[in-house]
Amino acid sequence: LDVAKGQIFALLGPNGAGKTTTISMLSGVLAPSSGSASVDGLDIVRSPKRARAAIGLVPQDLALYESLNARQNLSFFGSLYGLRGAALEQRIDWALDIAGLRDRSREPVSHFSGGMKRRLNLSAGVLHKPSLLVLDEPTVGVDPQSRLHIFECLRALRDEHDMTILYTSHYLDEVQELCKRVAIMDKGRILACDDVSVLLARQERAALRLDLDGEARAAEELARPFGETSIIDGQLHVVLRDGFAPLVAAIENAGFEIRSMQTLEPDLESLFMRLTGHQLRDS
Repeated sequence: LDVAKGQIFALLGPNGAGKTTTISMLSGVLAPSSGSASVDGLDIVRSPKRARAAIGLVPQDLALYESLNARQNLSFFGSLYGLRGAALEQRIDWALDIAGLRDRSREPVSHFSGGMKRRLNLSAGVLHKPSLLVLDEPTVGVDPQSRLHIFECLRALRDEHDMTILYTSHYLDEVQELCKRVAIMDKGRILACDDVSVLLARQERAALRLDLDGEARAAEELARPFGETSIIDGQLHVVLRDGFAPLVAAIENAGFEIRSMQTLEPDLESLFMRLTGHQLRDS
């Protein structure tokens, strides 16, 4: 897996695919059992401290002290990065501006909304201006305004500071909007990796989702001559080779009742389901 400098790159996969393990190895939390990896040209095993210093990690769980105000939180995290004195104060002001929280910097974090806490969480991860910023579900539970603000922050970090961003999310619509490239993984392996536009262009065929009154596995056998099939959440999914009318006729002639039918236009979600057999939020 190669991620080029200055990209916003999405790493997607169902629970248990290996995303957290990958991030944990890159950030030095977990020692790799084999293989190799480097961050900003630094081998994570041979130069672990320098490699970790090149990474900013923004976890899904908020890493904030709610009894402290925003400035005190950033002062603490900045000191862990080795920042002191005037340099630390300048970085704190910069990070607060990035998050749009300069005017609320003296308030306890416990008074902040969920979206404001997410933005401050992001600020803590970029204080040292890392080469690689790793974001794990950065928009969980945020309001639409804060979500847009986080997107603007990430684009600014990429464009103005040439920061590389590794992004994981369960929201495929925001991945499609924000990220240039994406890798889809499952069971520790990369199933697809390319520009989002290229991956979508390869999906020339629409998919059909059918909710049937009957055994979905038996209907899947009937559907296989008409396209690529899978069973997801008890429903039959078919990536069609041609039109859907022959498929529907074959299923109904076999005695199945179609309770509902939905056409899925080519997008990241349909590609993800076709490759993994899961929806992104499946366990």
